Amino acid sequence: MQQVVHTILHFNQTLFPLVQASGNWSYLLFFLIIFAETGLVVFPYLPGESLIFFTSSIAAVDANTLDIYKLTAVFFFAALLGDTVNYTIGRHLERLTIFKRYIPVSKLLTAQRFFKRHGGKTVVFGRFVPFIRTFIPLISGTVHMKFSRFSLYNLLGVSLWVGVAVITGYFFGRIPIVQQHFSLIFIGIALLAIIPSAIFGLIKFLRRKKETQI
Repeated sequence: MQQVVHTILHFNQTLFPLVQASGNWSYLLFFLIIFAETGLVVFPYLPGESLIFFTSSIAAVDANTLDIYKLTAVFFFAALLGDTVNYTIGRHLERLTIFKRYIPVSKLLTAQRFFKRHGGKTVVFGRFVPFIRTFIPLISGTVHMKFSRFSLYNLLGVSLWVGVAVITGYFFGRIPIVQQHFSLIFIGIALLAIIPSAIFGLIKFLRRKKETQI
């Protein structure tokens, strides 16, 4: 038990060599996580900016473990490609019978009017909202937002999202006290990061339980 506690409180001593040993495979894993979180609707719970922030801080603590420039490129293209795939999926949703059955034409028209007026802002700022950002590209495609318009605002949104997360994570990792207590601080951050997911899961559980009691 003492060994487990020591490993948790000093996980950077294990994590850094592990990432170093993985080499470029680490970047591939990060790419797949961000791509899945943004491009596949069934994975909205995967870490997004928290992963970018965390890995950027690792790059600041030990540049030999992760390269900040490679990380930035990986996260940028993963998010950009993920959103594009998600948008493409949305464009073809209306062909599905289940879509026509559960999505009334009136709601679809309302969404189309909304995206015609506020689509650009929604694509840009929605990227900063966990869970929501996974569905915005899908809805953009579903309501037939012009691909050129979506791509422009998506490029802006992804650039801002990745840029802010990378810069804040990197400079956070450069703070001396963070470097001295890296494991403890990031355990606290990780616990805070899962709170929204835990609350979301609890709300869904309580709703299902209430529905079964009615």
